[in-house]
Amino acid sequence: MTPDRFSRQLEQFFGAEARFADKGGAQWEVGIPRDRCLPLLSFCRDHSFVHLAFVSAIDWIKEDEIELVYHLWSYEHRVHVLVKTRLEREKPWMFTAYRLWGHAQAYEQEIHEMMGVFFLGNPDLSSLFLHNWKDRPPLRKDFDSRAYSMKAYTLSGLGLAPEDEEDANVPS
Repeated sequence: MTPDRFSRQLEQFFGAEARFADKGGAQWEVGIPRDRCLPLLSFCRDHSFVHLAFVSAIDWIKEDEIELVYHLWSYEHRVHVLVKTRLEREKPWMFTAYRLWGHAQAYEQEIHEMMGVFFLGNPDLSSLFLHNWKDRPPLRKDFDSRAYSMKAYTLSGLGLAPEDEEDANVPS
């Protein structure tokens, strides 16, 4: 499959909503609105992009958006396709790709935990690493890791600062 042929097929099925770019080196990129992303992923899977290699998330804090990137591979055509969609940052959500690729569940679970994206229809969004976490998602750009560490890992942050002045000079 050539980039031109794939681009024409995208245009036929998705019109101007699918923004195709040939990145060179057997890598293509398709941007799509959230409501058309799952149909596009299904289209890709049905057109030989059968391997979901990974799902990643990018925090575009200045644009107030989170971008999801689905990394797809075609063994038949030896091409890597990046399917990208943007979500509002305030309460980000996306439809799950779990029904297309069962292993998408784990990728979505991690993105949910680390970036705060809710995946509608995902059967398990429980914590993988951050049990009892009460702060903002730690991979968001506005997460203050220093303030969190001072609160969580120092005696004063834990409310255990010594009351007597002599002990106060001991590093916590």
